[in-house]
Parts: sequence; structure tokens; C-alpha cells
Amino acid sequence: MKSSAALCFAASLFALTSATHAATATTDRFSIMANGENVGHVVATRNGPAVDIDFAISNNGRGPKHTEHLVLGANGIPVSWTIEGNSLMGGVVHEQEAWKDGVQSWQSQADHGEVHAASPQFYVGVDASPWILGLYAKALLKAPGHTLNVLPRGSLKLDFIHPVTVGSGKDAATVNAYFLTGINLDPDILLLDKHGDLFAELSGGEGSFMMREGHEKDYQQFLALGTELTQERLKNLQTRVAHRYDTPIRIRNVHVFDPATLKMSGLESVVVFRGHVTTIEPESPDAPVPAGEVMIDGQGGSLVAGLHDMHSHNSMSSGPLNLAGGVTTVRDMGNNNTALLELVKQTDAGEIPGPHIIYSGFLEGRSPYSARDGFILESLEDGLHDVHWYADRGYIQIKIYNSMNPAWVPALSAEARKVGLRTVGHVPAFATPDQMIEAGYNEITHINQLMLGWMLQPGEDTRTPLRLTAMARAADLDLNSDKVHHTIDLMKSHNVGLDTTTSIVELLMMSRAGQIPANSAAYLEHMPVGYLRYHERSYVHFKDAEEEERYAKAFDKVIDTMALLRKEGIRMWPGTDAAIGFTLHRELELYVKAGFSPAEALRIASYDCDAYLKRDQQYGSIERGKVADFFLVPGDPTQDIGQLHHIRMVLKDGVIYYPNEIYQAYGITPFASPPPLTPARPEPPAPITMVPHSGFSQDGED
Repeated sequence: MKSSAALCFAASLFALTSATHAATATTDRFSIMANGENVGHVVATRNGPAVDIDFAISNNGRGPKHTEHLVLGANGIPVSWTIEGNSLMGGVVHEQEAWKDGVQSWQSQADHGEVHAASPQFYVGVDASPWILGLYAKALLKAPGHTLNVLPRGSLKLDFIHPVTVGSGKDAATVNAYFLTGINLDPDILLLDKHGDLFAELSGGEGSFMMREGHEKDYQQFLALGTELTQERLKNLQTRVAHRYDTPIRIRNVHVFDPATLKMSGLESVVVFRGHVTTIEPESPDAPVPAGEVMIDGQGGSLVAGLHDMHSHNSMSSGPLNLAGGVTTVRDMGNNNTALLELVKQTDAGEIPGPHIIYSGFLEGRSPYSARDGFILESLEDGLHDVHWYADRGYIQIKIYNSMNPAWVPALSAEARKVGLRTVGHVPAFATPDQMIEAGYNEITHINQLMLGWMLQPGEDTRTPLRLTAMARAADLDLNSDKVHHTIDLMKSHNVGLDTTTSIVELLMMSRAGQIPANSAAYLEHMPVGYLRYHERSYVHFKDAEEEERYAKAFDKVIDTMALLRKEGIRMWPGTDAAIGFTLHRELELYVKAGFSPAEALRIASYDCDAYLKRDQQYGSIERGKVADFFLVPGDPTQDIGQLHHIRMVLKDGVIYYPNEIYQAYGITPFASPPPLTPARPEPPAPITMVPHSGFSQDGED
């Protein structure tokens, strides 16, 4: 069945049903809030079976903007659905789905298909607005087991949490909270009113929510509620996936990666007790396991110190997925300040699963394109005060963002230096990397931010998606030019590094509609349907095949830039700008593509990062006395960096996590099985030795 036929049928159905319903049009209005500010809206107008939706977000100079038209069947399931507009980074959205005469078909950027269905089934849209979550929920409330199969695959489930009250006074409302699972990695937290209609969606990320219009003033209450409900879920997860032993843990038959020599050891046994490595000794195959020790058989695999994601934006839900990927430390590069500090507190206490978090203080300027994280400065004086706020709370650096006034950066970086903080960041709009290096930067954030300085014309505005789309110009970039080497010379003389995030640049430049991108090929088919389909798309609009080819050539030049920086001795730090460990694995694969050996990439992501963060006395390598942060893979990652996709076990602070248990909790098909474990045998009682006594003194004391 062709989509045009489906649309004709939908129009006929709409006309017929409208003639028999005298329903008055009703409108649902929702606001989308981030960090306390209104950044978007969803307006849904219902007229009989027809629903028209206007959806737009503007945050950080980008956001989806599209319209939707649905026609609902008698059971509330769409028999026709079109989505038209633009996605997050400006890619064209033209999505259709329809049911007619027992056939349901769909077409999107991700895929197209059709199935025979006696009645319409729910379809999971690639670019749907959050309004559709309420439609799913209403049907799930009536479904057996609150579960429904969906197209193109998978199922949705609705789990009741408990009633909550939001708002105050006459605006107070008691609603029911639910988890909706099956679409994305994280459950969607939905609040439904007494009629089962959508009241709010609290899953837009830490500090980003959708709520009914009129409740914007209750943002902090929604923030606290979303945090509380997510904490409950993750505390329960921690009790299931965190395996603690108060006895020594002996990991036998393993090779250990030494970052100093870039080599793997022979077979060894590694013993961990109360969070630290206590013994490393050559494996003796015939030696019995000492009584009172847990024994894990590594089966000839390899242990590597925990990885670092040096560019992360963390939430409570990102923690378990980072651990599952062997990422035991992350550097947060911008967040909701209140949420981040609470997250660090709970993670450090072991209440919820997650890596160690090293945090950066986000400083943004005020403009129509401002990102709603950290502090948005109204004046330089505010910024100088905020530098001290961050220093007093243990932040290691400030991060400058796109809308910052470049003229303020020298004073901000000087103030940061006074209190022991580094300065890193994007290159503010209308400035250059060279200017920011001279203004006091210690790192440039993102490889595209560095390269744009060699390609932009004066006056071009990088607060917009231009900071991505202009990267197509790299196809013609001459890396031997004077301007390129002038920047590199400045980086050398000022000891400035680069936070690469090449993997996210690859995802944005190299994704093609209907294809699994190379960036995600190792894991995407293991993911839930919504996550998978969202990544089978083009993030930018290609006007023709020639432009697609220019982006491909331009990304090759990105890899060439990494190779040049390596040759010139510029320090690069692997980061992802994402929230799951898989993406760091790809980042390290790209380091290898740029000329690093797999062993060098592993050393950079483990020991070198800890040395840079001044933590190498306790972290970064597997040595006696150091914190037990490491992971197990079945093969030798110094020969095949792809081994990182098959992590079997992770230790963080000596606590054991099995990735397969975490992945199953997120609806991800596991990649590897855990190693065999033998419980500890009871230790024999210590022998009692009788010590001869010389008798008592006359006053009754020894």
C-alpha cells in the first residue's frame, strides 16, 4: 500500500467521522522547560478523531520544529499519522504511517515497511512529539498487563508508581505517576490526570521537562519529583547489580595491561579487598583457592584500568550505562548545578550506580541561543562571582560556551587561575581558537570547534547549527596552511590540549537515512526500538549526493587533523558528549584510525587521563594499593580495540558489576556473559594457642 493511498483513506475517514461527531475542538497546551526557563511548546488541537500538533524547542541554538496530523481510529490508535518539519540539528522530517484494509505501512528517515494487521497497531514514530506518549499511556491503561506490541517491533509497558501532588493552592493537582518502558533507554516518567490524560513528562533529561501550560511556576517541584522517582528506580537497580564482598576477591587467569610498557602481562591472579588491589602474582594453575576468598575465573581474558569519558553530561540514568561500558570516571562538562552536585553525592555514597564524576562549571552568555545549563551571565561581575561559586564546591575548571562575550574571557580565565581552576570551552561566537588560547584556555572543547577557526568567515554565527554544517568545508581544508600551523604553534607554546569528541562529530556528519552508521554499528541493533530508529537517520539535511560526499571527505579530514595533532605532540582527551559507554569505545576506535596504537589509546583513556586530573596515585593502572577500578574483556584489546564491545565484568571501588545485568534492565540485548564465580569457602577457625601464665600478683592484677 502506498502512503498516498493511505492519506486519501485518512482524509475520507476524517470527513466521514466528522460528519457524525459534533464534538467541539479542544486544545492541550504544554510548555517545555529547561533549567527553569521556557524553551519550547507542544500544542495539540483535537477535533473529533483528528489531532493537529505544533511542536518546537529552541535550546542551545537548535531543536526540533515540526507539525503532526493524526486521525485516530475507534480504539484511539492512529489510522493515519504524518510528521513534517525539521529535527534537532535541522534534518528534514517527512514521516508517514497509515492503516487501511488490513495493511499498515510506514515510512521514515530510519526505515519503511508494511505488515498485515486486522486492526491498526501503535507505531513508534522516529520524530514524534512527546504528546504521543500520552496516547500510548491511555491505551496501555486498558491493555492486558498494561502491555502492547508496537511497530516496527518490540512492546511498550506501563508501570504504576504512586500518586503525587503537583502545584499549590487552587492550582494543586493530584496525578498518578507511571514508568513507560520500551521506547528509549530510560523509562519515560509520565504524570496522568484522573481521566488518564497526559499532565507532564519528566524524562527530557535532568532538568528538562514537559508540563501542562500554567504550571511553569512549579518547575522546581517537577524537578524534585523527577529526581525522586528516578532515584527510587536506580536505588532498586543498585541493590540488584552491585555485588559487594567483604572477603578478598581473587580474579584468576587474567592478563593485566601495563600503561607504562603498553603491554599485557603473562597470566596472573589479581586480588581485591575492600575496594583496593592487594595482590598481583603470577598465576599458578594448580594452586588451590585460599579459603575465605571469592574466586572469579577470567578464562585467559584481559584486565584494563577503568576508562575515562572526558566530555560527558551526566544524569542519574547515564551512570549504570557508563559502568557497563567500563567507564569508571567521567568529566562532566556542563549540567544543572543543583542536580549534578546531588548526583555526585549519591554516586559517591554508592546509593545509585555510576562512575566517579569530575565536574566542570558551565558559564554561558545571555542570547536567544543560550544553552540552559550552569550559569547564564548577565555581566562580567556575575561571572567572576560564579567562578568562586564553582571553586568553593570542588569544580576543577570552568567551561565557556557559545554565547559568552569573548571580551570577558581573559578576566574569567585569570580569576579561575587564581583559585586553581582550569579554563576550557567552546570558541564563543565571532571569536577564534587563537584568541581563546591567548585569553587563557587550557583546552579547546570539540575537534570541530578547533577546525572551524580555520574555515569560518568573519561574522558567521556558531551559536546556530552552523557549528556542525560548516564542517563540510573541511573537505577543502589544507592542513599544511599557515593558519593551521599558527594555531598548533599557539597550542604548543601555551600547553593547550583538545577535548576531541570525534565520535559525536562522526555521528552528526556521517549518519545517513535508513542506514546503521559506522559510529554505532557495534551496538545499535542491541538497543530498544526508539533508540535504534532515532539513530538510523540523517542529522543534517543533504541537498544531494554530492553534498553527502563532501561531508564524507570532510570527516576524513577530521581524522587527518587528529593524526596531525598527534604528530605535533598536542595532547588529546577522549570524550563523547553522550551518556553511554558504547560511544567512548567508538571514540577510541577513531583514535586508532588516526594513528594511535590500540595500547596507546587505552593508556590515554586510563592512566594519562588520571595523571592529567592529578589522580594517578590512586587510579589509572592496576597496581597494589590502588583503587580497584578496572574491567575484564575476553581477548587482548592492545591488539584489537574492538574487544571493548565485549566487556564481561567491571569493578568500580572494588564493587563488581556485570554489564549483562545492567543492559537487561535497560532493554538492551547483552554483548557478553559474566565470568564464572566460585563463592568463598569458610575459613578454618584460627588455632587457639595457650600462653603460660606466671600467676597473679597479691593485689589481683597481672
